Amino acid sequence: MSWAQISALVFGVGGFGALVAATTSNEWKVTTRASSVITATWVYQGLWMNCAGYIQACRGLMIAAVSLGFFGSIFALFGMKCTKVGGSDKMKAKIACLAGIVFILSGLCSMTGCSLYANKITTEFFDPLYVEQKMGYAYNGATSAMSSRTKYGGEGNFKTTNPSKQFDKNAYV
Repeated sequence: MSWAQISALVFGVGGFGALVAATTSNEWKVTTRASSVITATWVYQGLWMNCAGYIQACRGLMIAAVSLGFFGSIFALFGMKCTKVGGSDKMKAKIACLAGIVFILSGLCSMTGCSLYANKITTEFFDPLYVEQKMGYAYNGATSAMSSRTKYGGEGNFKTTNPSKQFDKNAYV
Protein backbone atom coordinates (compact mmCIF):
# COMPACT_ATOMS: atom_id res chain seq x y z
CA MET A 1 0.00 0.00 0.00
CA SER A 2 2.86 2.35 0.77
CA TRP A 3 4.38 1.93 -2.71
CA ALA A 4 1.08 2.91 -4.31
CA GLN A 5 0.93 6.06 -2.22
CA ILE A 6 4.54 6.97 -2.96
CA SER A 7 4.06 6.46 -6.70
CA ALA A 8 0.84 8.50 -6.62
CA LEU A 9 2.69 11.30 -4.85
CA VAL A 10 5.52 11.17 -7.40
CA PHE A 11 3.04 11.33 -10.31
CA GLY A 12 1.11 14.16 -8.65
CA VAL A 13 4.23 16.23 -8.03
CA GLY A 14 5.48 15.45 -11.55
CA GLY A 15 2.18 16.66 -13.01
CA PHE A 16 2.43 19.79 -10.88
CA GLY A 17 5.94 20.41 -12.24
CA ALA A 18 4.76 19.97 -15.83
CA LEU A 19 1.89 22.38 -15.13
CA VAL A 20 4.28 25.03 -13.80
CA ALA A 21 6.56 24.55 -16.82
CA ALA A 22 3.64 24.87 -19.24
CA THR A 23 2.26 27.95 -17.50
CA THR A 24 5.56 29.82 -17.54
CA SER A 25 6.48 28.75 -21.08
CA ASN A 26 6.61 31.28 -23.91
CA GLU A 27 5.73 28.67 -26.53
CA TRP A 28 1.93 28.60 -26.53
CA LYS A 29 1.55 30.09 -30.00
CA VAL A 30 4.01 30.17 -32.90
CA THR A 31 4.26 31.75 -36.31
CA THR A 32 6.97 32.04 -38.91
CA ARG A 33 8.09 35.00 -40.94
CA ALA A 34 9.87 33.24 -43.76
CA SER A 35 11.15 35.16 -46.74
CA SER A 36 13.05 32.08 -47.87
CA VAL A 37 13.93 28.68 -46.49
CA ILE A 38 17.28 29.88 -45.20
CA THR A 39 16.07 33.00 -43.35
CA ALA A 40 13.00 31.69 -41.55
CA THR A 41 12.24 33.44 -38.27
CA TRP A 42 10.05 31.84 -35.63
CA VAL A 43 8.00 34.06 -33.33
CA TYR A 44 6.62 32.55 -30.13
CA GLN A 45 3.94 33.95 -27.87
CA GLY A 46 3.00 32.83 -24.37
CA LEU A 47 0.34 33.61 -21.81
CA TRP A 48 2.29 36.58 -20.48
CA MET A 49 2.80 38.52 -23.75
CA ASN A 50 -0.73 39.69 -24.50
CA CYS A 51 -3.64 41.13 -22.54
CA ALA A 52 -6.62 39.90 -24.56
CA GLY A 53 -9.65 38.82 -22.56
CA TYR A 54 -9.45 35.13 -23.34
CA ILE A 55 -5.73 35.08 -22.50
CA GLN A 56 -6.45 36.63 -19.11
CA ALA A 57 -9.04 33.91 -18.51
CA CYS A 58 -6.47 31.26 -19.49
CA ARG A 59 -3.91 32.87 -17.20
CA GLY A 60 -6.37 32.83 -14.31
CA LEU A 61 -7.26 29.19 -14.89
CA MET A 62 -3.61 28.14 -15.15
CA ILE A 63 -2.66 30.06 -12.01
CA ALA A 64 -5.60 28.48 -10.19
CA ALA A 65 -4.40 25.07 -11.41
CA VAL A 66 -0.87 25.76 -10.16
CA SER A 67 -2.19 26.89 -6.76
CA LEU A 68 -4.48 23.88 -6.43
CA GLY A 69 -1.66 21.57 -7.51
CA PHE A 70 0.62 23.02 -4.85
CA PHE A 71 -1.93 22.52 -2.09
CA GLY A 72 -2.80 19.07 -3.45
CA SER A 73 0.87 18.09 -3.18
CA ILE A 74 1.01 19.28 0.42
CA PHE A 75 -2.23 17.47 1.32
CA ALA A 76 -1.00 14.30 -0.39
CA LEU A 77 2.23 14.43 1.57
CA PHE A 78 0.35 14.77 4.88
CA GLY A 79 -2.18 12.09 3.92
CA MET A 80 0.36 9.34 3.26
CA LYS A 81 0.47 6.47 5.76
CA CYS A 82 4.26 6.50 5.90
CA THR A 83 4.44 10.07 7.28
CA LYS A 84 4.21 10.87 10.97
CA VAL A 85 2.25 14.11 10.41
CA GLY A 86 -1.53 14.14 9.98
CA GLY A 87 -3.00 12.28 12.94
CA SER A 88 -4.77 8.92 12.93
CA ASP A 89 -5.23 6.64 9.93
CA LYS A 90 -8.84 7.78 9.59
CA MET A 91 -7.77 11.44 9.44
CA LYS A 92 -4.98 10.60 6.99
CA ALA A 93 -7.50 8.87 4.73
CA LYS A 94 -9.64 12.01 4.71
CA ILE A 95 -6.61 14.18 3.94
CA ALA A 96 -5.56 11.83 1.11
CA CYS A 97 -9.10 11.96 -0.32
CA LEU A 98 -9.00 15.76 -0.13
CA ALA A 99 -5.66 15.71 -1.95
CA GLY A 100 -7.19 13.62 -4.74
CA ILE A 101 -10.12 16.02 -5.10
CA VAL A 102 -7.78 19.02 -5.19
CA PHE A 103 -5.62 17.32 -7.85
CA ILE A 104 -8.72 16.62 -9.95
CA LEU A 105 -9.80 20.27 -9.67
CA SER A 106 -6.29 21.37 -10.66
CA GLY A 107 -6.42 19.13 -13.72
CA LEU A 108 -9.83 20.46 -14.70
CA CYS A 109 -8.62 24.07 -14.41
CA SER A 110 -5.55 23.42 -16.55
CA MET A 111 -7.51 21.41 -19.12
CA THR A 112 -10.11 24.16 -19.40
CA GLY A 113 -7.45 26.87 -19.81
CA CYS A 114 -5.56 24.92 -22.47
CA SER A 115 -8.77 24.05 -24.33
CA LEU A 116 -9.93 27.67 -24.32
CA TYR A 117 -6.59 28.82 -25.69
CA ALA A 118 -6.48 26.07 -28.33
CA ASN A 119 -10.03 26.82 -29.45
CA LYS A 120 -9.24 30.52 -29.89
CA ILE A 121 -6.09 29.80 -31.90
CA THR A 122 -7.98 27.36 -34.11
CA THR A 123 -10.83 29.76 -34.83
CA GLU A 124 -8.43 32.63 -35.60
CA PHE A 125 -6.27 30.46 -37.84
CA PHE A 126 -9.10 29.09 -39.96
CA ASP A 127 -11.12 32.33 -40.08
CA PRO A 128 -10.66 33.87 -43.57
CA LEU A 129 -11.74 37.30 -42.27
CA TYR A 130 -9.05 37.42 -39.58
CA VAL A 131 -6.55 40.00 -40.86
CA GLU A 132 -3.79 39.90 -38.25
CA GLN A 133 -0.83 37.58 -38.50
CA LYS A 134 -1.87 33.92 -38.37
CA MET A 135 -0.51 32.06 -35.37
CA GLY A 136 -0.43 28.28 -35.03
CA TYR A 137 0.13 25.89 -32.17
CA ALA A 138 3.53 25.55 -30.59
CA TYR A 139 4.80 22.03 -30.02
CA ASN A 140 6.02 22.37 -26.43
CA GLY A 141 5.31 19.16 -24.62
CA ALA A 142 2.73 19.68 -21.91
CA THR A 143 0.85 22.58 -23.45
CA SER A 144 0.42 21.21 -26.95
CA ALA A 145 -0.23 17.69 -25.70
CA MET A 146 -2.95 18.93 -23.34
CA SER A 147 -4.44 21.15 -26.02
CA SER A 148 -4.38 18.45 -28.67
CA ARG A 149 -5.95 15.82 -26.48
CA THR A 150 -8.71 18.10 -25.31
CA LYS A 151 -9.43 19.74 -28.65
CA TYR A 152 -9.05 16.82 -31.06
CA GLY A 153 -9.97 13.88 -28.85
CA GLY A 154 -6.68 12.07 -28.50
CA GLU A 155 -4.56 12.85 -31.54
CA GLY A 156 -1.08 13.64 -30.32
CA ASN A 157 0.15 15.84 -33.16
CA PHE A 158 -1.51 18.77 -34.85
CA LYS A 159 0.26 18.01 -38.12
CA THR A 160 -1.99 15.00 -38.57
CA THR A 161 -5.27 16.89 -38.24
CA ASN A 162 -7.28 17.68 -41.34
CA PRO A 163 -8.21 21.34 -41.93
CA SER A 164 -11.77 22.31 -42.72
CA LYS A 165 -12.98 22.25 -46.32
CA GLN A 166 -13.12 26.04 -46.80
CA PHE A 167 -9.40 26.33 -45.92
CA ASP A 168 -7.15 27.03 -48.89
CA LYS A 169 -3.75 25.49 -48.20
CA ASN A 170 -1.98 27.93 -50.56
CA ALA A 171 -3.49 31.07 -49.05
CA TYR A 172 -0.87 31.46 -46.32
CA VAL A 173 2.29 30.24 -48.07
